Amino acid sequence: MGNHPDRHAISVNPASGEVLGAWPFLETAQIDAAIGAHQQSWLLWRALPLAQRAGQMRVLATLLREREDAMARLISAEMGKPIAQARAEVRKSAHLCDWYAQHGPAMLAAQPTQVENQQAVVEFRPLGPVLAVMPWNFPLWQVLRGAVPILLAGNGYLLKPAPSVMGCALMIEALFRDAGFPPAVFTLLNIDPAGVSQAINDPRIAAVTVTGSVRAGAAIGGQAGAALKKCVLELGGSDPFIVLNDASLDEAVQAAVQGRFQNSGQVCAAAKRFIIEQGVAERFSERFVAATRELRVGDPLDEATQVGPMARYDLRDELHQQVCASLRQGATLLVGGDKLPGPGNYYAPTVLSDVTPAMTAFREELFGPVAAISIARDPEHALELANDSDFGLSATLFTASETRARDMAARLECGGVFINGYSASDPRVPFGGVKKSGFGRELSHFGLHEFCNIQTVWRDRR
Repeated sequence: MGNHPDRHAISVNPASGEVLGAWPFLETAQIDAAIGAHQQSWLLWRALPLAQRAGQMRVLATLLREREDAMARLISAEMGKPIAQARAEVRKSAHLCDWYAQHGPAMLAAQPTQVENQQAVVEFRPLGPVLAVMPWNFPLWQVLRGAVPILLAGNGYLLKPAPSVMGCALMIEALFRDAGFPPAVFTLLNIDPAGVSQAINDPRIAAVTVTGSVRAGAAIGGQAGAALKKCVLELGGSDPFIVLNDASLDEAVQAAVQGRFQNSGQVCAAAKRFIIEQGVAERFSERFVAATRELRVGDPLDEATQVGPMARYDLRDELHQQVCASLRQGATLLVGGDKLPGPGNYYAPTVLSDVTPAMTAFREELFGPVAAISIARDPEHALELANDSDFGLSATLFTASETRARDMAARLECGGVFINGYSASDPRVPFGGVKKSGFGRELSHFGLHEFCNIQTVWRDRR
């Protein structure tokens, strides 16, 4: 019974189908013991001076840069990310550590406020151990963009990784250990859904953060709410990419290809629904399809590869079903549209056109290398189509008019708007969404304060 594959996290190379490893999920008593060890370590960690915690982040950044090649290769092997993009993920994570080490202490400094003739001081205290349920598509960046500010604020961090990237999770655990953090202040919990429920309901866990699907976020967020615990959810997205008649088509097409096919299309905050004003729709589509045909699909460890395999075969099957459903509903296939033959979970870079709001490709998130083009009569119709979604993570808008861009940005229902550029994230600015894309924010001071007890201390009038 203990060796049953359903009771293991299993890592499979998506380019070859080779099983890379299998790790048994923790049992009830093991989870309890791990949380107990973590709590003891956290009590030591929160007592450290803030400057010392910031110094640990700098050590972490140094180790990331030293281990860039090995870490990038494991990311590519375990979830199929093209190696150049995997290296960029490691570098971005190192920059995040340095940025919070430099700027985080000032963000956590006490803020005195005069209230009539009395002083009140706002203090940022740690909440406690935070359970983080993380995805597979950015196995390093997604973890560190939460873990670094959470730990810097004096909290603990318990990682529940996606089962398919357990190798990367173990790599991150070793990174924290080798950087000199207290042994269990970063705790890896290889647990199944029942184990997640146990952890959420454990009184030693103070809060929960989730990056993943709407279904996972609703389930875990519901449990956290029932347990009266703070929760941040970063869930799916079906981001609109609007191109108006006055846009630079060269820039729009370049950004469209980059924004849609990065990480083989497996990005939450990425262009998925291309809403093109009718005056430039034909020219945009022709150029976009031509550029899509030129993408190099292949071995993720090949430096020239631009699109690798999808992370799991079941995800590829689901994507293909969405494409087939959209074609039956009346969409037009311009390029791609099928699984690629041979080993690995490869799917042809695909462009659908004539997509309407009633179709699967418009209504559902396409988490793979598939783009859906819809035609807008005018800017107002483009805005209507963009907001006609259950999701609200980010949006892209290409136009030469600054006035129109500002007006439309104010009316787009999403957490981030990118004018004449595609979706990105940066530690200097907050990241998150609205509607079914979740709530709460990561990065910047907003993300740092999400898991703080923002305490007001009223000083004695005397």
